Amino acid sequence: MANTIAPSKPPLPAPSDPSEPRTLFSPRSRKQFSLFLAGASFFALSAVITRRSLHKRYTATLPRFYQPSNKPSTPINGPFEAVEALSIATINVSSLMMMAVGGTLWAADISNMDDARRKVRGGLGFDGSGRDAKDAEEEFEEWLATVLSRKEEKAKRGQQSANVNERGKTR
Repeated sequence: MANTIAPSKPPLPAPSDPSEPRTLFSPRSRKQFSLFLAGASFFALSAVITRRSLHKRYTATLPRFYQPSNKPSTPINGPFEAVEALSIATINVSSLMMMAVGGTLWAADISNMDDARRKVRGGLGFDGSGRDAKDAEEEFEEWLATVLSRKEEKAKRGQQSANVNERGKTR
């Protein structure tokens, strides 16, 4: 018996690949849009949960048939209601953010980390200005050298001024 390894799925083509048509129904677009749809369905579910909770709270405040109207029908548990409100708000916000992130990634044509890296770096070079990593590192070294030289000059002036009093005479 020979072990057969199942072939892995080929990676989705890059957005600049001319062989892949850029339509709304391509596999790449469907994969990107799935996060938005998951967020939208999660948001719909959280809206149903919120409506159910609000309806339950409203019906609990209505008095029963032969109940005095000057005292509440059920005791109010403050900590429980606070935890429930916080959990419902968290579900609502997280589902809305999931939907927003999914829509943004779909609109920006980003389906994996490589696409995100390519978009962030600008596709032109290391930092989007057309320079590579070595040029950017050399520029950083020059900047650091000028900052350190200014610091040394300030330290020398500080030592010289420490030996001079307010009238400008040496001590």
